[in-house]
Amino acid sequence: MSIPVRPSAPDASAALPPTDPGTSPPPRHSGPRAQTGRLPKGGPRTGRLRTGWLRTGWMMTASGWSANQFSALLGAYRSELGLSESTVTGLFALYVVGLVPGLLIGGPLADRRGRRPVALTALAVNLLSTCLLMAGSAATAWLLPGRFLTGLSAGALLAAGSAWVKELSCPPHAPEEAPGTAARRPGLFVSAGFASGGLVAALIAQWLPHPMATAYVPHVILAVLAWAIAYRAPETRRPAVRAAADSPDSPDRTDGASGDGSAVGAAVDWSRFRRAVLPLAPWVFAAPAVGFATLPGLVDGGLTGWRTVYAGIATAVVPGCGLLVQPVARRLALRHRLANALAGLGAIVAGLALAVPAAAAAQPVLALVAAAVMGAGYGLVLTFGLTEAAAVAPPARLAMVTSLFWSVAYLGLLVPYALALLSRWWSMPVLLAAGAVLAALTCAVLAAPAALAAFRRTAEPDRTRA
Repeated sequence: MSIPVRPSAPDASAALPPTDPGTSPPPRHSGPRAQTGRLPKGGPRTGRLRTGWLRTGWMMTASGWSANQFSALLGAYRSELGLSESTVTGLFALYVVGLVPGLLIGGPLADRRGRRPVALTALAVNLLSTCLLMAGSAATAWLLPGRFLTGLSAGALLAAGSAWVKELSCPPHAPEEAPGTAARRPGLFVSAGFASGGLVAALIAQWLPHPMATAYVPHVILAVLAWAIAYRAPETRRPAVRAAADSPDSPDRTDGASGDGSAVGAAVDWSRFRRAVLPLAPWVFAAPAVGFATLPGLVDGGLTGWRTVYAGIATAVVPGCGLLVQPVARRLALRHRLANALAGLGAIVAGLALAVPAAAAAQPVLALVAAAVMGAGYGLVLTFGLTEAAAVAPPARLAMVTSLFWSVAYLGLLVPYALALLSRWWSMPVLLAAGAVLAALTCAVLAAPAALAAFRRTAEPDRTRA
């Protein structure tokens, strides 16, 4: 009796072309990422993909430029337009009033609608705000909506643009980089804008005619070019796939580490965000604000005719030192997760301590040294904050979490306004010394859990042997 045998399924390998004995069969997967998460070595779109983060990075530079170009002109607004100290300081703080809602709205909107439309629209509004500030040279009433829209557009651009640059720096849009590189890039581009915008605006205001209008022309040119360059950058968060990407079973969802080395998961690690990011975030811009907005006005008494240039140099020194310290930040990050935070806060403490005698004796050179030290601290804490924000957020919530970090960080720009109010009761050197104490306390709060954990690990073997 014969047993019927079911025909077996045809072997898929039989359909493949024959290969030489010394060669491996052709791969069964194709596409830019395949199975390795790496880009192909050739192809017409490879060059565009590799430079996508650079295209969008210029938008972040334009955002930083728009913020600091006004800061360098604070003295000129007092002398040229006759605005009072409280009015000028209030206009400086109005930027934050617009920035926070821009961040809080722009982040979730970029997660929902995509990075590209939010960032491009925000940059267009940012350009409009600069045009209103130019009109403020003829009618100061335009300065109010100009500053508010500058903050609103910069906030939305920081939220959407930071996520866009970070994602375009990771596979499949770019080759795999060292851990933390993608998360740091937005901060580097913003710092470049901070450093350039204030200095260029101050130099133009010092030597060119109609300074309150011509000082803003470079940002108009930069914003137009940045918009045109970023227009062809690829989208990284498409609205059509949002629901699928948020699904736990989606292949777009990663539960391990991102291409940047940042851990991602199904939900935001809010506990880590509250412990590590929130206490530190206000110091990110509190220190630079003291360095380029408060100190120049305290020490420029003997700089007649050069006050605007000095203010521009101060606005360049602070973020410039933040850029120069980045190689140190990379090495510190390899030593310990909190190393950049603790080193940055330590530098801020030292900078505020140097600012006390600089303000008391009206020493412009010492004030610049204090600003440079605080700028180094700014660069370290900004790097830590962006890296932590990327580490605690899954891809679907990256822009939202980043926007929260920027929102708390930019609250530090209100410090000059708070110092101006408190100076009615206490002298500025006393207030700066109090700021150094608060920064030291923040450093201790961040270091305490890590120190306690290290002590427990050290004590555990002793208890085991006993």
